[in-house]
Amino acid sequence: MEISPKRTLNFDDTEIAFRSKSNAELNAAYLLFKVISSNFLTKVGPPITNFFLNVGLPIQPAIKATIFKQFCGGETIAECEKAIAQLASANVGTILDYSVEGEEKEEVFDFTCEEIIRTILRAAGDKRIPITVFKITGIARFALLEKLDAKQPLNATETAEFERVKARCEKICRTGFEKGVPVMIDAEESWIQETIDDLAIEMMRLFNRERVLIYNTYQLYRHDKLADLKADHLIAKEMGYFLGVKLVRGAYMEKERKRAVERGYQSPIQPDKKSTDQDYNAGVNYCITNIKEIGLVCGTHNEDSCRLLAQLLDQYNIPHNHPHVYFSQLLGMSDNLSFNLSDAQYNVAKYVPYGPIKAVMPYLFRRAQENTSVAGQTSRELNLILKEKKRRRL
Repeated sequence: MEISPKRTLNFDDTEIAFRSKSNAELNAAYLLFKVISSNFLTKVGPPITNFFLNVGLPIQPAIKATIFKQFCGGETIAECEKAIAQLASANVGTILDYSVEGEEKEEVFDFTCEEIIRTILRAAGDKRIPITVFKITGIARFALLEKLDAKQPLNATETAEFERVKARCEKICRTGFEKGVPVMIDAEESWIQETIDDLAIEMMRLFNRERVLIYNTYQLYRHDKLADLKADHLIAKEMGYFLGVKLVRGAYMEKERKRAVERGYQSPIQPDKKSTDQDYNAGVNYCITNIKEIGLVCGTHNEDSCRLLAQLLDQYNIPHNHPHVYFSQLLGMSDNLSFNLSDAQYNVAKYVPYGPIKAVMPYLFRRAQENTSVAGQTSRELNLILKEKKRRRL
């Protein structure tokens, strides 16, 4: 691999950021973020929309043409092809993410397992889809994971149930191993995370002997996760496998703090954003200084963290396109990061969620709420779109 030429990153370059968007798509994104910027609509929208969907009112076409179109690739893998091609035109990869949530039945877990495997088979041999992902709660009952984390003994039925969970997890990861397609395991709530971590580490032990294929996710808004990352690396080094690391800040902060207060235990969440940022950037630094043994997916919409990682690669003379380093953002958000990074030859991949509209609604509501709760996120998106509209004289 050759060292990529150094180039100053400019995350305000909207011409590059929105190069793949037509005028109509740009205008549609502007209107959507204007709506999302209303805290009132973001709060009342979910219950109203759920009510309309549950009583069978025909609002799905409107949802599909607006918020679904912005943040999702389609209802099926085949429908994601347009998003895959559009991202690939700017050298941005796709992470197919089957985003159906909240199911409890064994037959649904089996179907979800097979659908995740279909994403791996779709990715095999297609450089446009460099990584895949799944959630353990997509293939396991939440209450079962909660019981395991609480170290409560399982009865015979639950023991058999968990064996099926482990079999699904291994089937998914083994398919990734056999097809040479990396698989990320997403992080979830702290009170089920230890069981998820154990499964992820076991999958790495099995399948990361020769290269990084399985990744676990570390939520750095938790005050204990930087230490866990370092401990996991030492164990992986001792046992002779690569550690796959996806670093995120986290997605369950309000829920975590509320539960800690209600149940009277210390919150696992950092005391403030500054502490989260410090641990996140320390995690990035740690991974890069151990890049021979760690594969890193830097999942962030934070400009400072993206710039830090880019600077570290140059500092250590690591190629921009090193196979152990990926930047990642969500479809429909932070295009100024994704496309300017890819233009500078860094590895970038966008999460492209898909699934039936009604089943994906919890994901879409979180995206809308995330844009209003993260300081400045919506105004940042709007200002960038406005800048590009002015540049195009729209």
